Amino acid sequence: MTRASTLDFRRKTQGQNNWSGPLRPVNVIRNKFPTYKNGSNGIVIKFADEPETPSLKESVAEETADLLDRRQRLSVRELAMKFEKGLSTATLLSNEVKCKQVALLERDILLKNLKSVLESLRGQVAGKYKDEIEESVSMVDILAVQLSKRENELLQQKTEVTRIATSLKLASEDARRIVDEERTNARAEIENARAALQRVQKVLKEKENSSQRIGKQDVDELREKVQEARRVKMLHCPSKAMDIKSEIYVLRDQYAEISSSSAHLLKELELHQSFKENGVPSCELEGLESLGSMLRVVVRNDVALSNSSVQWFRIQPKGHKKEIISGATKLVYAPEPHDVGRYLQAEVNLGGETSVAKTAGPLDPGLFVCLHMVI
Repeated sequence: MTRASTLDFRRKTQGQNNWSGPLRPVNVIRNKFPTYKNGSNGIVIKFADEPETPSLKESVAEETADLLDRRQRLSVRELAMKFEKGLSTATLLSNEVKCKQVALLERDILLKNLKSVLESLRGQVAGKYKDEIEESVSMVDILAVQLSKRENELLQQKTEVTRIATSLKLASEDARRIVDEERTNARAEIENARAALQRVQKVLKEKENSSQRIGKQDVDELREKVQEARRVKMLHCPSKAMDIKSEIYVLRDQYAEISSSSAHLLKELELHQSFKENGVPSCELEGLESLGSMLRVVVRNDVALSNSSVQWFRIQPKGHKKEIISGATKLVYAPEPHDVGRYLQAEVNLGGETSVAKTAGPLDPGLFVCLHMVI
């Protein structure tokens, strides 16, 4: 702490000519108080050099980065110790801010006393001395402004330190609670393990006694159980799964053949009906009407496709709402998952004449998807 010395200003009996000299700016507040002096262009104030210390935000950021870096390998106890360390650091910073605030209050009191002394002297002197006293009063005012700024900064730091200390305190309490819970759980698990060990030892002892009584009969039964276990283990070999997988592939191929023949029959039926109504169509669709296949527009009667344009549509089974498929403008189209359960229709413009080719039924999801869902 800084103490203000008592200043005794006495009048000289011999008049102003015997004045001891002009009042010089004196660094009455020592240590961390700013120094000031007269310059050619006015007053120059220079704060005293202080040892550079990391700011509060830098300290908190460094601690946070360290915690994030070691989060994966910290135990609960180490985490609690880390929180306690952060809490103690925040407490030290808070105490430091309080000390700085007390020092600022004492400096403010000293500045007020110094200003009052200079004001009293200004009325007692005249001429050059009075100008110097007024200059000293202005320097004291500027110094007070600088100190008020420092005080505001310290108040902000105090608020931040208080908030962080509260957070760290809550986190430390949570960490202690977690440590206590983990300790309780560990003790319960240890007790359970001891009880289980005692039960196992008891069972082993009973088995040992019974094996001594029964003898060879139990050994034969145990051998049979081991052989049965080996047989069960061999039944669950990967070869069984491979056989099932090959059977699934065979079923999938058979389903594809049946679907292809069914689609072909549906196409022939639809063509037969369209022959009766509209005559022979100029184009039709080829390919398996299921997801994972490829549909192709085939044009009959050797029509040139150089000037033709194609657009694919999906049609709802109910309501027959037609929806254009964006980007599907080629003779070949691979059905998408959105097309499952809907009709697909291709409209081909052949030199001003529009020909329509439509699937025989709604698009089937295919056995490929179903089998993968099962597997």
